[in-house]
Amino acid sequence: MKITKSCILLTMFLTASLFSCGSSGNDEPKPSGGSGDGATITISPADMSINADGQEIIINIKSDSDWKIATTADWCTLFPTGGVKNEATEIKVSVNSNTGMEARTANLVVTATDRATKSFILTQAAKAAIRLSKSSITFGAQPSSSNITVNCNVDWSAQSSAAWCKVTPATGTDGETSLTVSCDKNESAETRNATVTISYSGESSTIEVSQMSDEIITPEGYSLVWADEFNDPAVTMPDESKWWYEVWDPGRVNNELQRYIKGKRDGVVTAEISDGILKIHAKKVGNEVWSARVNTSTYWTYGYFEARLKLPKGKGTWPAFWMMPQTGGENWPACGEIDIMEEVGVNPNYTSSSIHCSAYNHTIGTQKTKEVLTPGAEDEFHVYALEWTEDYIKTYVDGKLLLNFPNDHAGDPKTWPFNKNFGLKLNLAWGGDWGGMKGVDESALPATYEIDYVRVFQKD
Repeated sequence: MKITKSCILLTMFLTASLFSCGSSGNDEPKPSGGSGDGATITISPADMSINADGQEIIINIKSDSDWKIATTADWCTLFPTGGVKNEATEIKVSVNSNTGMEARTANLVVTATDRATKSFILTQAAKAAIRLSKSSITFGAQPSSSNITVNCNVDWSAQSSAAWCKVTPATGTDGETSLTVSCDKNESAETRNATVTISYSGESSTIEVSQMSDEIITPEGYSLVWADEFNDPAVTMPDESKWWYEVWDPGRVNNELQRYIKGKRDGVVTAEISDGILKIHAKKVGNEVWSARVNTSTYWTYGYFEARLKLPKGKGTWPAFWMMPQTGGENWPACGEIDIMEEVGVNPNYTSSSIHCSAYNHTIGTQKTKEVLTPGAEDEFHVYALEWTEDYIKTYVDGKLLLNFPNDHAGDPKTWPFNKNFGLKLNLAWGGDWGGMKGVDESALPATYEIDYVRVFQKD
């Protein structure tokens, strides 16, 4: 067979094409570093653990590709946040103080331009710290106890400054512990105080303990005729031989938002007695707020009426200690109303006294009212009192005169309907025309109104 020059050239072309197709691109340049799977990134040191203080640390980064560094931890910042290939770079990491109870970890991720990544783990220890569910406790005069949750991240010990105040257990370890603070009966005539000190790692935290006296101080010329000290440990809700509940739907008066229930309903307690104190709670239940309104079953004409109270906190709260007549209350304001103490949480610690009747009431802007700043009214107990005689109505806060409303002796029920039987009321409203005048803050719930005692004296 004759082989021509054209055949030889065709054969050479086909052979070259075959070798070219079989190369599969293996002659392309490979990425530098590692195992051929991306840029080589080095971080020095590899990881780091630091103490809880705020500080700056330096890490060194080098890569054979341009890179960036980032972290999602908001407690540390990075500068600079990137570098160029083959150039060693110092990264300044600024770290905030760790004020939490536990160590925390930040993941700093270096990402090269070819998407290769490497992480640096920064672990910051926590300082020795403690959290207490309460920083203060107030007890009635009877033997009582209260539990406080101690959350500490190191071992701790507890000690009381007074023999009448005891703590159990005396020591605890890392984690949550229930600490019981108890007191003996206060036989003295004065409120007494103690401090529980919890020590840990050279630091300390305190719980202030106050125990009130039940000694009854009778106003001159008067005798005690009725009282509830709330001291019987067998009685855990208001004694229904002494008190009765009003059960009302929301909005019945003053556009108030709460539902008044009979102390307990569907497992929700709005009136209870513990540690020698009556506690009226306002609680969120579904889309409603439930509370309690209690009334004395006994009524009086004239006398000296006194209660020791600690008021709730929060915009929307409206506690009251007041009086309405035994009959005719539906004919308000002609029936008369005596407000011994009211406060709204939107204006904390300002307590007021008012009287209402046909001639003087808030619907026509003529009510007789006096208001005073009562420092600590929401943090401690204060004594609120009314002296009501045929000649005048006077109210007091811690023995100091607040409101003085004299009887004009005109014989006109429009100006003085206060010559008949009235009973005492205690309630915690939520919202309404006054309590909700600037809205309500449901983060304040549950809110608690505390009553240490209620006493009634009449002239001998």
